[in-house]
Amino acid sequence: MTDAAPARPTRPAASAAPRGAEPTAAGLRAALAARADPELAVGVARFFQTGPGQYGEGDVFVGLKVPVIRQLIRPFGALPPIELDALLDSAVHEHRLAALLVLVGQFDRAGAAGGRDDTERDRLAAFYLSAVRRGRVNNWDLVDCSAPTLVGAYLFDRPRDVMFALAASDSLWERRVAMVGSLGLIMRGDATTTLELAARLLGDRESLMHKAVGWMLREVGKRIERALLLGFLDEYAARMPRTALSYATEHLDPAVRAAYRARR
Repeated sequence: MTDAAPARPTRPAASAAPRGAEPTAAGLRAALAARADPELAVGVARFFQTGPGQYGEGDVFVGLKVPVIRQLIRPFGALPPIELDALLDSAVHEHRLAALLVLVGQFDRAGAAGGRDDTERDRLAAFYLSAVRRGRVNNWDLVDCSAPTLVGAYLFDRPRDVMFALAASDSLWERRVAMVGSLGLIMRGDATTTLELAARLLGDRESLMHKAVGWMLREVGKRIERALLLGFLDEYAARMPRTALSYATEHLDPAVRAAYRARR
């Protein structure tokens, strides 16, 4: 996603969990609270559109930038499922984000070269999908930091039925998990699922899905093969939402970009 939250200076690092102590959700919440910035929270809540009728309605922010959260989760990389669930069930956005970043780290370690643990990868992916389906991965940044790894990378060498089931959901966030999750496939040289999902989701009414579709199509053209993107645009540009077409073509030569945009 190309959107970015407003920058603010950070505070000194909070102390880590006591050495030898088992990591807990309460410990991580305390570490996050020690660095929270209420003034930043106001701006971030506005940025993530938490007002009535907006996509992030009711989401609660305490004011933490992503690099700070990544720093603070380091002592908590071994959080067990029950503690991650406690964070994911929190009303606080940054608690859920921290839990997802921990989960991604656990999945990456389970897939490390020379020590791949497929049983653990299966468990973590199932845990993530459970959180998605109960509505805990419920803003675009939460989706974007987690779905490429816990859906796309996981399903690279597996059947992808779950992605198409998510894409057919009534939930905006489940559909975005499917679309943005395909980035994990793109990064491994596979565009097939991305192109099929994009075609199915062209009629989506949500602006955040228009952005996701266009973003993934752009990545296909940049990371795999430009001809695949152009082939898709040749077939679908005339009926693509304006935002999706803009995102998909933004890296093309101006004349080519203008020609596709003129087809609408």
